[in-house]
Amino acid sequence: MLVPPGIWAPVLTGWAIVAVFMAALWALHLMIRNAGIIDVGWSASLPMLALFYAGRLSGGGRSWLLALIVAIWGFRLAVYLLVTRVIGQPEEGRYLEIRRGYGAHDTARFLLFFQAQALIAVILSLPFLLVARHGGEPGALEWFAVALWLGSISAESLADRQLVTFKRNPANRGRVCDVGLWRYSRHPNYFFEALIWVSYALYAMGSPDGWVGLISPAMMAYFLLCVTGVPLAEAQALRSRGEAYRRYQEVTSVFVPWFPRHR
Repeated sequence: MLVPPGIWAPVLTGWAIVAVFMAALWALHLMIRNAGIIDVGWSASLPMLALFYAGRLSGGGRSWLLALIVAIWGFRLAVYLLVTRVIGQPEEGRYLEIRRGYGAHDTARFLLFFQAQALIAVILSLPFLLVARHGGEPGALEWFAVALWLGSISAESLADRQLVTFKRNPANRGRVCDVGLWRYSRHPNYFFEALIWVSYALYAMGSPDGWVGLISPAMMAYFLLCVTGVPLAEAQALRSRGEAYRRYQEVTSVFVPWFPRHR
């Protein structure tokens, strides 16, 4: 059993909190007609769960340190997505495609989509739950995980800034961003996001049944590489950039940063 019986109550309460939060964002998306708000909500829901578990199950420094770094990661990402993909922005192509696929039933189906994200957030929060349940103070393993987290979030933030700077330059309209970290990976932000989740699982390894936390980075890697991350981003880039993006694909690593290939 992945979740011991003694902590079903905080798990279900946390799920209820996130489900209500996502329902409110679904109602907001109907007014602004931009489903990209779901990415903002998902990013914010994970620190909400980490803080809730820390307060409900433990008062130890180990739990609160993890909640702090999750809050920094999640709220930074939520603000970035809100500014770059929601406020004053049209709905992203990938969500337009999903909306077209839903057809006349898009309102109800998007509600289910938002609630599915709430459930995914609860599953991904397993490392936070394991740490909060065990409590204690951080040791060498936890500080190593924090160091990995710090390097990963710094690189992810750098990739985000490089992309925003590139897009804001009118001379780059219609071009593919292949500067900075984007020269070595087509999705450096996704790669370092995956490493962030490795750091969370590593942090949880000091807890009883800490191996269960490995579900989170494995699940995140699957979504990034096979479902909502790389496949949708690549499809949208090909629609909007065409042959220029195909040439970029020929020479640039899809995920793990590596030296460009010679054509």
